[in-house]
Amino acid sequence: MKISLIITTFNWPESLLLVLESIRHQSLMPDEIIIADDGSNESTRRLISSFNKQFDLNVIHSWQKDNGFRVARSRNKALLKSSGNYIILIDGDIVLHHNFVKDHIDFAEPGHFVQGSRALLSRKETQKVLAEKNVNFSFFSSELKNRKNSIHSKILSMLFSNKKNHLQGIKSCNMAFYMKDCININGFNNDFEGWGREDSEFVARLMNSAIKRKNIRFKAIQFHLWHNENSRISLKKNDEILNNVINNHIEWCENGMNSMNKNES
Repeated sequence: MKISLIITTFNWPESLLLVLESIRHQSLMPDEIIIADDGSNESTRRLISSFNKQFDLNVIHSWQKDNGFRVARSRNKALLKSSGNYIILIDGDIVLHHNFVKDHIDFAEPGHFVQGSRALLSRKETQKVLAEKNVNFSFFSSELKNRKNSIHSKILSMLFSNKKNHLQGIKSCNMAFYMKDCININGFNNDFEGWGREDSEFVARLMNSAIKRKNIRFKAIQFHLWHNENSRISLKKNDEILNNVINNHIEWCENGMNSMNKNES
């Protein structure tokens, strides 16, 4: 497989730097990295340019204008720029365990998408690691919430990973799927603007198209940096879009990947 690792970001280059540094330490590298940038300023562009000068693997910067929270469109644009046949999605506030990419590849299975989990860093610890530029975390790191999610264990993963189709716990910050399955449902729904539910709706359409959910436990580990919550002002409208997909068993979204091109902003 050719692996595309897509990272969403918006105006937090200090965090994105840690994400990129954690990728640099992966035991198995993706074939390409694409930054799905939802309208960041020049500081993010400068960071990516600087990182490319010192990193063998080219980082592609997929940027769109800042017109509010449009992460669905941003991901679609990055997907159109990708050349991989297997996609791993993460966010720009996630530090990866050094086996993260390898674990995802090991769990890939035709007819399935993969959902991982995360451990959460406290506000205090996040401020510390940003200052120190630390990307080395483990079960024993201080100030961790959901600490059990930081355990990396082959045996525990075999025991507790499962295949269960439901929308609970869907997080696009740790998700992987085959590109052909994404194309078959026309990617993410660009109608989603404002925070919330664009990932659940994407997964609902995947499952409506007979793609099953595979849950990774105790592998594909990531550590989530603390930040203020996004505004929930669009949640009611976004819930309506999601519920329509669920209730009517919809697979295809009209306003998806095929309604845009990779160079639009």
